[in-house]
Amino acid sequence: MSWIALALICAFSLASADAATKAWLRGLTASELVIVRFCVPGLLLIPWWPDLGSLAGLPLGFWGWVGLMLPLELLAMWLYMAAIRDHPLSLTLPYLALTPVLSIAVAWALLGEQVSVQGLLGILLVVAGTWLLNSDQMQNSGWRGWLIPFAAILKQQGARLMLMVAVLYTLTASLGKGALIYLSPTTFAALYFGLLGLGVALVLILPQPARLEALIRHPWAVFVVGGLIGVMVLTHFLAIQRVEVAYMIAVKRTSLLFGMLYGAWLFGEGGMHRRLPAGILMLIGVGVLTV
Repeated sequence: MSWIALALICAFSLASADAATKAWLRGLTASELVIVRFCVPGLLLIPWWPDLGSLAGLPLGFWGWVGLMLPLELLAMWLYMAAIRDHPLSLTLPYLALTPVLSIAVAWALLGEQVSVQGLLGILLVVAGTWLLNSDQMQNSGWRGWLIPFAAILKQQGARLMLMVAVLYTLTASLGKGALIYLSPTTFAALYFGLLGLGVALVLILPQPARLEALIRHPWAVFVVGGLIGVMVLTHFLAIQRVEVAYMIAVKRTSLLFGMLYGAWLFGEGGMHRRLPAGILMLIGVGVLTV
């Protein structure tokens, strides 16, 4: 299977998990949602878990990559869950389109990867889409009015949260590819989410075991969301091993378009006449980055 097909499956699984989370698990706290998104996939990925002997032979460089990734991933997911639970999918998910733009700089700095000169055009298109997403904030106040849509991003809590998520995911995507030097994609995915699940258990479950009671009340929803995240994780690492980070993340960000459609279909989110073109414009910009 090509890396593009894997990335599209990854994107659709992520968007579906987000929609299912918002539809069925909205009553959970952000911390409880983090448990669902990390612990359940960690358990489902056990069949791909590496044997302890192979882990003992891994160099310190590998554990350095992983050690940097784990806290960033946990923080990103907590912010992510808070954003999509309390704010419209069509107004939060599009900001994930900024990750490929940021990935260009980070992947260059950490991995020495370079993309085409057309990257600048792609960046401008993504920025234009970001502006259009908030263009309803523009007022008749001269040339300064054109800056208001960008300032509006800072006023909207959901947008601020997702901007922070985009920055964090930019870092973890590049760090994750660095770790793939040492393990196969499926083995690393199982190990990584196993460690994330263990970290969540230590930080969120042990201090407050009552959090599990809320999950038990929604067994099928928890299993479906966790399963979709498991598919997303496997396809993410299988795809990212085969192509530059910025390219893979660019295709994966089609999840924002799937998510916006879910928002309109399942939750009746309005403003799609402006938000959907903005999301498409951002995706076109992301696509230009991959040419």
